[in-house]
Amino acid sequence: MLNCAIHGAEDLRLVEQAPEPLGPTQVRVGVKAVGICGSDLHYYRHGRVGDFIIREPLTPGHEASGQVLEVGSAVTAVKPGDRVALDPARTCGVCRYCRQGDSNHCEAVFFFGSASRYPHMQGAMREQVVVQEKQCVPVPDSLSFELAAFGEPLAVALHAVRSAGTLLGKTVMVVGAGPIGALVLMAARLAGASQVIVVDIVDQTLATCAKVGATRTINAAAEPAALDELAAGKGTVDVCFEASGNYAGLANCIRATRPRGTIVTVGTLGGSSEQCPFNQIMVKSLNVIGSFRFVDEYAWAVDYLGRGLVDVAPLLTAAVPARQAHEAFALAADRRQAMKVMVTF
Repeated sequence: MLNCAIHGAEDLRLVEQAPEPLGPTQVRVGVKAVGICGSDLHYYRHGRVGDFIIREPLTPGHEASGQVLEVGSAVTAVKPGDRVALDPARTCGVCRYCRQGDSNHCEAVFFFGSASRYPHMQGAMREQVVVQEKQCVPVPDSLSFELAAFGEPLAVALHAVRSAGTLLGKTVMVVGAGPIGALVLMAARLAGASQVIVVDIVDQTLATCAKVGATRTINAAAEPAALDELAAGKGTVDVCFEASGNYAGLANCIRATRPRGTIVTVGTLGGSSEQCPFNQIMVKSLNVIGSFRFVDEYAWAVDYLGRGLVDVAPLLTAAVPARQAHEAFALAADRRQAMKVMVTF
């Protein structure tokens, strides 16, 4: 089978690989679409994501969908030919976090496409993948494989919004207009937010967010006065979501959020924190919540996509054949051209 493997910074290779064996509780899926995520781009461009460094060839990809090819003898939930979205997390179910309902912090999780441990956890950017039965979530024929692959990032967004508590009637600000930020915007609207303001420094991504429901968009580089307006008094925003992975973005959240308001951090922060007014968290009695991956929201996300409750089609920039994976990664890295790029098989 064809496999996309990252060997180091700017070193993506297309290789032929033998298929994995199939166990009695497992399912062999022919992968059809895999989204390129920010972490995939970091592995591709830098050979690492923070402290997670590629030490052996890594197959990226944790946003995937496909068609069932073969099932193990004990599998009953799916059958060959079924169209499925693939939950990238295989949790143990027995550690203290799984037992208390926090499986996103499972101590023995296997998560597609991560170099966080060695041997690495290989991802789904390959022609076939073997998963556990519970990782397969059926999708209707009406939902394309490309849109079904949005299940994972939408689950991340739904978990972040769920973490914030009730949004009904509230003013929300999302900092970072990439795919996750756009999906948080859509999830916040679904949760009843009355206004959703999106902040970024790229006009093209802001324009896409305007198409999918932002009530206001602000280019932080071009319109600093607009951010000052949101920070007037002690802040005017009820709930902020930091999805840029940038300390300047977090600083804008802290300044704009009203006293006793809530900030949910979704992005992985990088860069310098010197200009971030952390003391204001204490002064304004802010609630700061970290939101990591998802728990049971993956099934919700696929259900919402299948029923058309969330239309992610405007976020899909291109579907690129796997043989052109280098071009797909180059396009995905250009925020002025791309929101979400899918690699297809």
